[in-house]
Amino acid sequence: MALSTAFTRLFDVRHPIALAPMGGSAGGALAAAVARGGGLGLVGAGGGDHDWLARELPLAAGALGAAGAGAWGVGFLSWAAEVDAVEQALEYGPAAVMFSFGDPRPFTERVRAAGAALILQATDTEEARQAVDLGADVIVAQGTESGGHGARRGMSTLPFVPTVVDLAAPVPVLAAGGIADGRGLAAALSLGAAGALIGTRFQAAAESLADPATATAIVAGRGEDTERSSVLDVARGSRWPARYTARTLGHPHLDRWRGREAELAASAPEARRDYRADVARGAVPPLPVWASEAVGLITDRPPAADLVTALATGAAEALRHAAGDS
Repeated sequence: MALSTAFTRLFDVRHPIALAPMGGSAGGALAAAVARGGGLGLVGAGGGDHDWLARELPLAAGALGAAGAGAWGVGFLSWAAEVDAVEQALEYGPAAVMFSFGDPRPFTERVRAAGAALILQATDTEEARQAVDLGADVIVAQGTESGGHGARRGMSTLPFVPTVVDLAAPVPVLAAGGIADGRGLAAALSLGAAGALIGTRFQAAAESLADPATATAIVAGRGEDTERSSVLDVARGSRWPARYTARTLGHPHLDRWRGREAELAASAPEARRDYRADVARGAVPPLPVWASEAVGLITDRPPAADLVTALATGAAEALRHAAGDS
């Protein structure tokens, strides 16, 4: 069963799969591997560190320079990115630029002028309407099951995706949040999405930049072990906007401050010193382990290209089964 959708036709890719542009994990090698596997590989630029971009973007652009070699792009945090970082990324000729978490308006016209597709992520219906109004070429509907940051008061993927599909039609929508195998991709397609943006599953891929200890924790993790909270952002002194919380695996500082968020906010400087001290002595990792509720489905660390194929094959099989075909 060919999984041809508006998304695959837009980017001329084989499979309706996109790599979530995860900061710290989705570097150029991972994006290139996903693209070679037939998906859209998105480099996770975060706020746009110039040295990091200069190191990672050539790994994607260079590996996929030949026509038909695959499609890649880059993703930024709208609240943290600067215009000059976006312009630096556009110099490498990405097929798409994605913006998440915040107001993308300072960047959208530059992306259009460069001829790249504009992908905008929505974590609630307000953001989805804004994405439509801004003329997004693709909209990502992120449910609250997702790993890492998302809406504090969002919706789960199952009801949110068709809500955005109806709101955005005919703009193609990618589902995100809690998708880690072919069955999840099949479910996304059944909800009307044109594909899926997948993060945690690729964070454990062989080419991921994630620390080996992080990948090991993901492979060993369970969905019940994840928690969405603002505690770790406050304890780390992160500048993330308060409207977004983060889903992570368990963490000692979550245990310390759970249910005491007001007290944590009042003692933030001291809490940050404690956190830095724990990192320095190796008691906690430098970054939390961002992980979706689907983390329990992840049991290995395959090459990303093989993973794309397995996801697409699994989705086709699930759809055949749902249709009653043997």
